[in-house]
Amino acid sequence: MYSPSLQRTVAEIPLDLFDSLPRNDQRSKAGEYVAGLLAARGRKTLRNVAEQLGGQGARKQSVHHFISESSWEWEPVRRALALRTDELLGPRALVVRPSVVPKAGGYSVGVAEYFAPQLGRTVTGQQSYGAWLAAPAAAVPVNWQLVLSAEWIEDLSRRRRAPAPETGRALSPEENAGDVALRAARALTTALPVVLDAPGLDPLPLGRRFGPAGVPLVQRVEGCFRLRVDPLALPGHGELPLTAGRLVGALRQLWRPRAPLASGARSLSMAVPVMLPGVHGPGGRRLLVAQWPASDLSAARLWLADAAMRPAEVLRLARLAEVVDRDDRLVAAPVGLRDFAGRSFQGWHRHITLASVAHLAHVRAALGTGAPRRTALAPLLLGAG
Repeated sequence: MYSPSLQRTVAEIPLDLFDSLPRNDQRSKAGEYVAGLLAARGRKTLRNVAEQLGGQGARKQSVHHFISESSWEWEPVRRALALRTDELLGPRALVVRPSVVPKAGGYSVGVAEYFAPQLGRTVTGQQSYGAWLAAPAAAVPVNWQLVLSAEWIEDLSRRRRAPAPETGRALSPEENAGDVALRAARALTTALPVVLDAPGLDPLPLGRRFGPAGVPLVQRVEGCFRLRVDPLALPGHGELPLTAGRLVGALRQLWRPRAPLASGARSLSMAVPVMLPGVHGPGGRRLLVAQWPASDLSAARLWLADAAMRPAEVLRLARLAEVVDRDDRLVAAPVGLRDFAGRSFQGWHRHITLASVAHLAHVRAALGTGAPRRTALAPLLLGAG
């Protein structure tokens, strides 16, 4: 028996997102799996989800087959998910961010050593890039890319066990982030800017990819990233490259008071036209925008944006990364976005697609389908009553 809050959430599962599945039983199982993700307590493993569906031996096997071995395609479901989320939220941007799920052993698809910026260390696990449609009210993940390292690409026996797709080489972080963002963008009827919350990626190849696609890019960078002040904007300041952190500290004449941060702390910001190191001409021009608590410059978040963007617009878009942080913690984690315990490439993609649908159902219930642009996401309790 579901609790009233969970009943409302399950009722918001948009079953028409599964219209692309070729068989009635597959469409029915997709809806049941999403309901199981919403109802299960603890980790959302295949076993745990199956138990919410009356999981005897045959049912558990059926759930495993539907996720890991069936033939249905996840890309059409994700396109439908993106369109439905677009209608609900009226999003301002696509926010792209990496995620590393620690895992031991080398049999689960994609497991390798990755640096996790949020942890500040290298971990063994699965890394993926997610693209989230984000508005001030809420954010929903609509596309995913699982990273396959060179170690995986070059190990034929591992790829066949997964089975993972045939590919000639491992993609760079910039290619993975660009792929997941631009595939999500193509599913939408209107163009949106991309906010790339992934410090450490090289802005130059990303600019070469997003620029010709006509997609504005706001990219978070680390304080150690080296830049030159654009000499056309501030003559006499652009001879030598400086780290972004030092540059912000050195140009105090550009500091401006801003609205309080989400924490309520008074904040400062700065914007300055810059050049990428080693690049001359328009292709290297960017706008560096920083915001930080007035009491702690070391806590500044630094963003590189297209040179034509206005600082206030960049800061509004950058705040959407905080919405994604919040909804990843409050919604995505409880519905099991990172809980897949199987080993197959197809299983990972199908699970994370249906977990994203569960995330949307939660957001629909929290916002109310008649009020898609409220300013705060009301928390809902997940779990059976």
